[in-house]
Amino acid sequence: MNILQRNFFRLLRSGALNEYESLEPMSLYKWQQLAKLVERQGVAEIAVKGLRNHTFDENANFPKTLIDDLQAIVSETEKTNTLPRLSNRFLNRRLRKIQKGERHELDASMPTLDLLNIIVRNIGLILNSGISLSAISELGSYLRTRGDKVDFVKLEGWLDKLHIKRLAQLEGSILISVFEFDQDEIPFVETVEPEAYPLILRTLAHTATDTSEEWHFRQRKTGFVVNNSKVMRRNLRRSIRYINYAPIETSSNFLNNFAKSLSEIEE
Repeated sequence: MNILQRNFFRLLRSGALNEYESLEPMSLYKWQQLAKLVERQGVAEIAVKGLRNHTFDENANFPKTLIDDLQAIVSETEKTNTLPRLSNRFLNRRLRKIQKGERHELDASMPTLDLLNIIVRNIGLILNSGISLSAISELGSYLRTRGDKVDFVKLEGWLDKLHIKRLAQLEGSILISVFEFDQDEIPFVETVEPEAYPLILRTLAHTATDTSEEWHFRQRKTGFVVNNSKVMRRNLRRSIRYINYAPIETSSNFLNNFAKSLSEIEE
């Protein structure tokens, strides 16, 4: 991990988890590159909080305008309250039953349900556009602030029932690999996934291309239907990358996106 990436994750840990580790001095060019990385990853709000925590850090030689520049790109759109979903309709039916029924259970645990929803939201992002460091940071923040309220035995039962236990374990492994969590802080991580760290480095390098030009098929004026082979290959590679973590959900997600693209062709 290079100096830019080290400072990037220190800012995220500071902004999301209130963990302080002195930043390393960088050139103006590298601070500008870090700002671009923050924008690409959609973590401007977290980075701004981190920078403010480092205002009096003697080593933090970031330009005075950096906070204002990042603040300007912080989204003003409020988070929606839409419940996350799974692509496989049978598993999603089980998920909806959990989401709607938990509050009526005698041993109801809403913090546990909240954590499940964060995990599922991360899964949707991972399979459709790649790992979201903003969403992973949300997971880490929730575990640190509300983890003591979570019934991890119940959570593990839900993850098994939804066949997403290993993808959840991957999310937790990312927190361990780059956010410096201890494994005992994340009970649903039985084994740290060895690919977590390489996947994060890949995310830093490829997010800009992974999220652009998301279409599979398009109808030309002549009436012929053409496919975007570049996007098709990228989405197929992403599905193959995660198929071993959650075979049912990953394959269903790819097929659903394929079908959706076909249905959106202009008649």
